[in-house]
Amino acid sequence: MKNYDAIILGSGPNGLAAAISLQQQGLATLLIEGGDSLGGGARTKALTLPGYKHDVCSAIHPMAMASPFMRSLPLADYGLRFVHAPYPAAHPLDSHETALLYPTLDETVDALGLDGRYYKNLIQPLFNAWETLAPDLLGPLRFPKVPFDMAAFGLKALQPATWIAKSFATEKAKALWAGMTAHGIQPLSNWATSAIGMVLMAVGNRYGWPIPVGGSQAIVDAMVAYYKKLGGEVILNNWVDDIRLLPQHRILMLDLTPYQLLKLKGLNLTEKYSTQLKQYRQGMGVFKIDWALSDLTPFKDHRCQQAATVHIGNTFAEIARHEKLTQEGKIVDKPFVLFAQQSNFDNSRAPVGKHTGWAYCHVPNGATNDMTAQIENQIERFAPGFKDTILARSTFNAMQMEAYNPNYRGGDINGGLMDIKQLFTRPVPSLTPYRTSNSRVYLCSSSTPPGGGVHGMCGFHAAKVALKDHYGITINL
Repeated sequence: MKNYDAIILGSGPNGLAAAISLQQQGLATLLIEGGDSLGGGARTKALTLPGYKHDVCSAIHPMAMASPFMRSLPLADYGLRFVHAPYPAAHPLDSHETALLYPTLDETVDALGLDGRYYKNLIQPLFNAWETLAPDLLGPLRFPKVPFDMAAFGLKALQPATWIAKSFATEKAKALWAGMTAHGIQPLSNWATSAIGMVLMAVGNRYGWPIPVGGSQAIVDAMVAYYKKLGGEVILNNWVDDIRLLPQHRILMLDLTPYQLLKLKGLNLTEKYSTQLKQYRQGMGVFKIDWALSDLTPFKDHRCQQAATVHIGNTFAEIARHEKLTQEGKIVDKPFVLFAQQSNFDNSRAPVGKHTGWAYCHVPNGATNDMTAQIENQIERFAPGFKDTILARSTFNAMQMEAYNPNYRGGDINGGLMDIKQLFTRPVPSLTPYRTSNSRVYLCSSSTPPGGGVHGMCGFHAAKVALKDHYGITINL
């Protein structure tokens, strides 16, 4: 049996990032995936009718071009192409107004009118400093390379989204802010919920929210092709429950959550570390729907048809109330819904003249409730006639999401609650959270900083630590 320098378990974008980072240094690596296809949260499958391609989890990719790691890879050489919608995001309201995130900062500022100046003051510093701030923002807790820029960001980013919302004068601007911060999948009154809203707005104004042609799987396929070109090896359909059955290897990288880590045999973790992992907290789950549609979604404001993502939930107050109730374990009638319509901009997703729809809402962790009616009613609220366009649908409740991808514990697609206590100290309080108590085993999943999203930074940072620990190699972006 062949010996390897490193074995990587799990082929999500972070597992692939770790594998690529190690293989780039000339190590002999093996990537093992338990499922029948690579990709983790970035897979595209035929879930409804023939000819329709659906992104099972991740769909729109704000971080795909904003991530230093993803930008460092020659993925265009391996077939990856992106398209851009005219608007990264839209947010319709019952008042018949629509808040829009434009692909430039100035356009967004102009569209917000009274609130344009405050938006500019909030977002422009991060927009301008993104290239220097990104490596620190998308990594473990450490002394930043640009401390003054980081401090300026942190003073606002660490605030609850509800605090920042009070500084906006109009319901339209507050609603736009609510939709962005609700991506954090936690109550908007939590500390640090402003961070994700600021990041999504800044990168949207700087890079757009790109859509991979052919589906999210295209990102993975390009990463895999590059990895193999470097000499990396891949095995599918191999669920590992005991690392002692693996080929000989020097280091082991795990694209797994703490829950799975604790179930893996042969790791020889210390009792203290295992206890810390058991205390790791999960966030809310999601209920997901994919549709095959006969036509474009008939939004009242047609500009919503030109948005990559449509945030559906009406006002800041309504979204904040329902996110809080969901965190408390309640099922709400009017959940916040994230809706994407990739086929509007990528005609490879559906047969000619037809379309796809993609959406999820937040639910209590582990909920098995069917939220189909609630989600479709929310879309119908702002797009009358939407239900008439539905040809077929595929649904996943929170526990079905976990069954599809065990990293989604209870339907938690972020790999754990990303509140202020677990934003940088995930899964345990440590300046090097990628290390486990076994010096040969590293965690590289979204349960490490910077958390969920298709950016590869968790995998890169884990590989960086492992390379330094075992080979004395230092890598940077």
